Amino acid sequence: MLLAIDIGNTHTVLGIYRNQKLKEYYRVTSNHALTVDECGILLKQLFSDYGKIKDVIICSVVPPLTPVYQKMSRKFLKSDPLVVTVNLPLDIKILYDDPSQVGADRIANAVAGYQIYGGPIIIVDLGTATTFDVVSEKGEYLGGAIAPGVETSSVNLFRRAAQLFKISLEKPRAVIGKNTEDSLRSGIIFGSVSQIDGIVLRIKKELKQKYGIKTEPKVIATGGLADVIAGESQTVQKVDSTLTLEGLRRIYLKAKKQK
Repeated sequence: MLLAIDIGNTHTVLGIYRNQKLKEYYRVTSNHALTVDECGILLKQLFSDYGKIKDVIICSVVPPLTPVYQKMSRKFLKSDPLVVTVNLPLDIKILYDDPSQVGADRIANAVAGYQIYGGPIIIVDLGTATTFDVVSEKGEYLGGAIAPGVETSSVNLFRRAAQLFKISLEKPRAVIGKNTEDSLRSGIIFGSVSQIDGIVLRIKKELKQKYGIKTEPKVIATGGLADVIAGESQTVQKVDSTLTLEGLRRIYLKAKKQK
């Protein structure tokens, strides 16, 4: 059994694969003060098959938490985890100016997106940041865009505006809100949707004009708020909520074959 761990700034997603199929997964808060022992206890509480885990792969955008999960893996699972970097064997070619600057989660998304859906593809990941990753039909990671995440933007709004308050991020009943709560929900959700659609359309235009790619790219959304946002989007074609975990599994298998 393979444990795939996606450590994000706001949430950490942990999933267990058995025979290349995702058996179960959980999204938990990324506690930046988490200890190795607390991490191990959390794992035992989440997974009934905890004792059967033999292999671990980690992608992280939170450097202080990476060694915590590494040490937990060695102490509790007796497994030396594989940590995703650009130096691993990948089925995509990263054309970033400095490939080491590409987040591990973006690498996992690009690998899974290209292998599952083919290229060209645009992957929209709605997390702490909303990231856009672009892969050509030849498997070239061309780059992308990074924007403030939906929750990140809304939290900052609530913090700075004295008369506004935190709301649940769900589908608005209408664009024209009749009270402060509905108005906030409309502005946050539809504003995020318009941002995503606008950037995706600009990427599509640039793919044609700059890269000469005539094939219409697929647009896949993932991340915690993908379902809420994608349902209102005019450009997102599919939601794949476990895309990052699947990318980790595929990267692990590729690295294992190279040994």
